[in-house]
Amino acid sequence: MSAATRRLTTAQALVRFLAAQYTERDGVRHRLIAGTWGIFGHGNVAGVGQALVEYADVMPYHQGRNEQAMVHAAVAHARQLNRLSAQAVTTSIGPGATNLVTGAALATVNRLPVLLLPGDYFASHAADPLLQQLEHPVEADLSVNDTLRPVSRYFDRITRPEALIASALNAVRVLADPAETGAVTLCLPQDVQAEAFDWPREFFDDRVWRVRRPAPDPVELEAAAKAVRAARRPLIVAGGGVHHSEAEEALRALVDATGIPVSSTQAGKGSLRHDHPADLGGIGHTGTAVSDELARTADLVIGVGTRYSDFTTASGTLFADPGVRFLNLNITGFDAHKLGAHTLVCDARTGLEALAGALAGHRVDAAYEAGYAAGKERWEQVVEAAYRAGDENAVPTQTQVLGALDAVVGDADVVINAAGSLPGDLHKLWRARSPRQYHLEYGYSCMGYEIPAAIGVQQAAPGTPVWALVGDGTYLMMPTEIVTAVQERLPVKLVLIQNHGYASIGGLSEETGGERYGTAYRYRAKDGTFSGAPLPVDLAANAASLGMDVLRAKTVGELRHALAEARAAERPTCVYVETDPAPTAPPAEAWWDVPVAEVASREAAVRARERYDAQVAGRRRHL
Repeated sequence: MSAATRRLTTAQALVRFLAAQYTERDGVRHRLIAGTWGIFGHGNVAGVGQALVEYADVMPYHQGRNEQAMVHAAVAHARQLNRLSAQAVTTSIGPGATNLVTGAALATVNRLPVLLLPGDYFASHAADPLLQQLEHPVEADLSVNDTLRPVSRYFDRITRPEALIASALNAVRVLADPAETGAVTLCLPQDVQAEAFDWPREFFDDRVWRVRRPAPDPVELEAAAKAVRAARRPLIVAGGGVHHSEAEEALRALVDATGIPVSSTQAGKGSLRHDHPADLGGIGHTGTAVSDELARTADLVIGVGTRYSDFTTASGTLFADPGVRFLNLNITGFDAHKLGAHTLVCDARTGLEALAGALAGHRVDAAYEAGYAAGKERWEQVVEAAYRAGDENAVPTQTQVLGALDAVVGDADVVINAAGSLPGDLHKLWRARSPRQYHLEYGYSCMGYEIPAAIGVQQAAPGTPVWALVGDGTYLMMPTEIVTAVQERLPVKLVLIQNHGYASIGGLSEETGGERYGTAYRYRAKDGTFSGAPLPVDLAANAASLGMDVLRAKTVGELRHALAEARAAERPTCVYVETDPAPTAPPAEAWWDVPVAEVASREAAVRARERYDAQVAGRRRHL
């Protein structure tokens, strides 16, 4: 071995390499791979597992209970840190590897970085087939890890040690690139992990990946400014890219100067504080009345860092003005060109600053400002009504739970949710007080995300109160990471709402002719339906058995006290509350396309199809 090389196993080399990678944006440096999550099995215990022991001083290790949950924790960690720092996840072969797929899809859909390191078969095929190895009769190089290809932004299988050099560099390039980032997968055959190689020493040198802030093209900028100046009723749709770019102040400056109102997607909520005069709250199917009213009459929609999901566009029915045009500011051309838009392909902060300069002296009509200000005030009264407690001794509704939490949290608290009926209620009603307070994973809307995500956020923001809001359906998907929170001594707060079933899908089932079939947690009745008594399941006891402190709240008054106690707690703490199932949230202000059976014999489905046909007639293609 020459002085210019260092002999290490492939797994050891990978860990050492990852420990030396950094991002830098605006002169501030961040550790790119802040730590590695892992569950060890025969696909990684002797390779990556040994390497993590060998270099525990430079690569923190976190033990998880479920591989999917480990990815969720890593993704939430990256989101909290504006994608400038990420985590890795290592698994065995077989079920450990395939459990990564859902988490990887979530990461890539949401444009969030995570590095996946699943074990794989022997590259030499010396032991073939292995325990847990999938054999394919005509593709001997195929493994279950190939299920990660379509959900990864970069994928490689390291079949020789020296192949790691180019692949590792490509992997971290994608992780650090705001336009390309998502899940990155390096499959690691077991024998290659343990194989030694003489590595170039410069492979382990500190390497800084500068996160670019590309400026808009001057021609595109001029066209964008012209479009804004010509618009009578412009509306900004703020997406998650505003947060990723740390562009909140640039957005506020533009809005203060021009008076253009802002509506937000689930990922973009908090781009402006809720009490800013131009902040109109959520948009789309779960949006506020004032946002959706303006969206229907907007003649220019300015998308900033949004990918325009069907919830945002109300499945193509929301932006109804006959002459509506779109101007999309996005760091990826793929998203910028959606809806036949004029484009500004650039960093969100850089682009907003440039657009503000190009619009110097321009402001929307005073009557337009007065109109949306009045709509904002009307909606605030709706929020107050939904949050109002009334009888302190009554069983709380779900919206009253949110009102009680709203009264307890501070500006820096982080509230996490992903699925069920809570995302709709939160998007309409939550008063976001800071850019990072509202943490909704609604790109993939993955049940089970919230508890591991709270762990990842708490790791990224120690000392910050972090709340995971879950219903009983979501809780039962992924409660096991409570043990991880206890083990890591992370004082996450869990608000567990019991309503005995899938409330959100129950409502959707009723609306679309499914008659709430299979959506309640109840005993099966003699007629085969699930219409019996609620199941005798004690989720609070379950959380306590996994190591959490549990506070049971039966009334609005008890809930207030329990939330305050949980916020002050220094251990993982659960507030368990059974809610009044009567819906109290404002109804949807816009449509969402869920196709209904075109023919059916049951009356509920026939009527649902009639409603569907009436709504779908309003959909349009924006070209």
